[in-house]
Amino acid sequence: MRAYEITAGSHGIEGIRPTTRPDPTPGPHDILVRMRATSLNYRDLMIAAGQYMGGVATQNTIALSDGAGEVTAVGSQVTRFAAGDRVMGTFFRDWVSGTIPTGPRAALGAQPTDGVLSEWSTFHERDAVKVPDTLSFEAAATLPCAAVTAWHALMSVGQLQAGQTVLALGTGGVSIFALQIARMAGARVIITSSSDSKLERARALGASDTINYRSTPDWEQEVLKRTQGRGADIVVEVGGAGTLGKSLQAVAPGGKVMIIGVLTGRVGDANPYAILSKYASLHGIFVGSRTMFEDLNKALEINRITPVVDRVFSFDETHEALKYMQRGDHFGKVVIRL
Repeated sequence: MRAYEITAGSHGIEGIRPTTRPDPTPGPHDILVRMRATSLNYRDLMIAAGQYMGGVATQNTIALSDGAGEVTAVGSQVTRFAAGDRVMGTFFRDWVSGTIPTGPRAALGAQPTDGVLSEWSTFHERDAVKVPDTLSFEAAATLPCAAVTAWHALMSVGQLQAGQTVLALGTGGVSIFALQIARMAGARVIITSSSDSKLERARALGASDTINYRSTPDWEQEVLKRTQGRGADIVVEVGGAGTLGKSLQAVAPGGKVMIIGVLTGRVGDANPYAILSKYASLHGIFVGSRTMFEDLNKALEINRITPVVDRVFSFDETHEALKYMQRGDHFGKVVIRL
């Protein structure tokens, strides 16, 4: 089969290279999936650059965590799926529900766990979910990491209620999913970007307030101004240390700041006084369980919500897709069709 691997010693997207591997065969509890679409996350760029949790790759690993495809064969003990089912793999292996298991975590697309940027993949039946009938393979491929992360932050931990205010930073995958999920729940959404055209698109999706953080560098004060001094009940913090201090200023009394990403780096100045004085809390969010994924899918299907796909590339255009993602030109998700 054809695939793209993050090669050992990779220090950038040039280290993601096409290769061929033997076609996989399913074990007794596995499903064999013909992959039809995959999508990119910022994490994928970090892994290729050797800047992710495991450091520089020491073995060749098939790239990407997010994908959707069709089951073509099942193992002798499989009961959850049948040939012909449309499925998505879960980001983590062996996290079905509840608190994440202790010990090493196997996540797709980071060594030693192969990802889904290949013609075929196998998943243990516990580590896959069905694609909602309302979604295409391309739309479904966007869900396993970014959408589950947003659902975990807003609904599982945040317990978002109608009428509350959500602040989402930027217009990447997690933030746009947060916008869609929050609007579905009846919340007000404030979203930031350095691009006025992206902010216009966010308003078309239902954002009630938009802030250009380049022209308004003190965006946290603008959030307070637009909420009559109260702030946001939930902050979807994807920037990391570089924006955390401002997010702590922008959160409402008793609110929650969901720490999700490190797009602005790992070094910054975040004064904890804002948390103390506001009785606010910080929550680390790292994707989510299969049960969260299944709850998300139900909500998307019932509410007829379609993920925002910015652009679809072909399998042979994988490097162009990675470069496009790296430039930050995207709004929502970048997809590769197999």
